[in-house]
Formats: sequence, C-alpha cells, structure tokens
Amino acid sequence: MFGADPEFQMSDEEFRLIRDLVYNHCGMFFASDAKYLLEKRLSSRLAYHNLASYKDYYLLLKYDIRKEQEMSDLMDVLTTNETYFFREAFQLKAFTDEIVPEIVAAKSKKGDRSLRIWSAGCSTGEEPYTIAMLLLENPLLKDWRIEIIGTDISHRVLLQARKGVYGKGSFRATDAAYVEHYFREQEGGSYKIADQVRELVTISQLNLFDHNRLALLGRMDIIFCRNVIIYFDQPAKKKVVEMFCQALYPGGFLLLGHSESLMNITTLFTLRHLKNDMVYQKPLTVSGGVL
Repeated sequence: MFGADPEFQMSDEEFRLIRDLVYNHCGMFFASDAKYLLEKRLSSRLAYHNLASYKDYYLLLKYDIRKEQEMSDLMDVLTTNETYFFREAFQLKAFTDEIVPEIVAAKSKKGDRSLRIWSAGCSTGEEPYTIAMLLLENPLLKDWRIEIIGTDISHRVLLQARKGVYGKGSFRATDAAYVEHYFREQEGGSYKIADQVRELVTISQLNLFDHNRLALLGRMDIIFCRNVIIYFDQPAKKKVVEMFCQALYPGGFLLLGHSESLMNITTLFTLRHLKNDMVYQKPLTVSGGVL
C-alpha cells in the first residue's frame, strides 16, 4: 500500500465517517466547512501508516488492533494547546479574592478544611500550576488539604505538564516575583516548576466523554474549563456541562473562558456577577431539594 499523495483529497463520505467517529469519541465537532482542516491535519497520520486513502484510515480507527493508540495519537494532532501562566487575570482575581473566600467560609462552618479543584483541558499544565501558586499565596488556606487535578485528552501535552519545564513564552503574563519564588532556572533558559507547587497538582489523561473515568474523580469545589467547549456542538456542550454540574458540590463554581457562555445550553447554573468577573455557580438547592 502506498502513502497518501499530498494532493489527495478527502471525499465527503470519508469526512463524515471520520468526523462522526471523532465526535462520538470525545465530542469534538467539525462542521462541513472544516473538511479541509481535518484533511490537512490527518494527512500526516496517513503518511505515518503508509495508507492510500482516508477511508483506509477510518477503517484503522474503527477496526484495527491499534485503534485505541491511534485515536490517542489523533487527539494530539487535532487539539490546539495555546496557553500560558496567569491567563485571564480578571477571572483569576475573582477566584482568589471572591470565590475562594466564599468557599472557605462555607466549608469552615462544616469543619471541612479541604479544597478540590479540577482544571479540565489543562493542556501543558500552566493553568493548574497557576491555581496552585495562587493558593499557596493565600493565608486563608493555611493547613488546608488542597488537591488540584489537571486533565487533558492529549497525551503529548500531558507529558510536558508532568515535566513542568517551560520556556519564556509561558511567562508573558507572569509577575517576576512568581518566577523567582516558584521556578528554578534550567540550562538553556527554561524554568522548572518548584516541588511545593507540583505537590498540589495531579496530572492525568481524561476524555470528558469517558463516564467511567469521570466517576472516579469525585466531587469538586471549583472546575476550570476554559476554551474547551468551544470545540463542541450544542448537544455535546450540554452533555459535558451537565456532567460538570454533577461533579460539583452544591455551591461549587464553574469557570469558563471569556468567549464561552452557558446561554441556550443549560439552566442548571446561576450566573454570578462578582466584583471582578462573571462566573457560574451550582445552586445549593433545586426544586426544593439539596443537589
């Protein structure tokens, strides 16, 4: 079998077959006008497997003994992971100055001194490590048990997240004091995250459509899911957001990217207009009962 010709085009049928397979796997949706994008990104996988057509690639994904590994490799190809430390400053200020104190006050009344935060779609790890640094700076959390879980569908970005080594581009919005206190400079000008930050963060591979794995995460106080659901169509967004609601404790918070909204998706959350930003909160009660 010969490798795919670079000029070889994906047929409409091949596009639909592969698009639907990807959608059913993880909720990532490609509209019909994205056929060229899908074709371009998949061409390297055809060449890697020395396949003659996109139909052959679909059959590999569907039936081959290597299908699980290939789907994982395909996720690395399809996902974009542009991120950096301390992204979306206003939201982070709302997190540190308003959300965390509210949760601390509510849990302290119950004698609970634990805080669980999920960074869903954590990419190369800048987001969960940012959260950890902010919490380490917060005197309200002294002697609290803090657990931050960073997940992503891409194995490639998670490898970097686990290494915790970053170039200067990751620090475009980072105050120099944080770099000095929480990073160690490496040869070549890169920086490695300090152990005290890493100890608060667990990095794990997770598909947001994998209900069995999701059930193992347990309940969360706060979920960050920024610039992830933009890749989903409306039914997939609804499915994932409802899962987030189930994963949160009553009164817990969901923080989306600034370009994202739950409008026309669900009424399960209350939109809170905080001093620094607008965020979503799971109500304490629904229909007269506790969630």
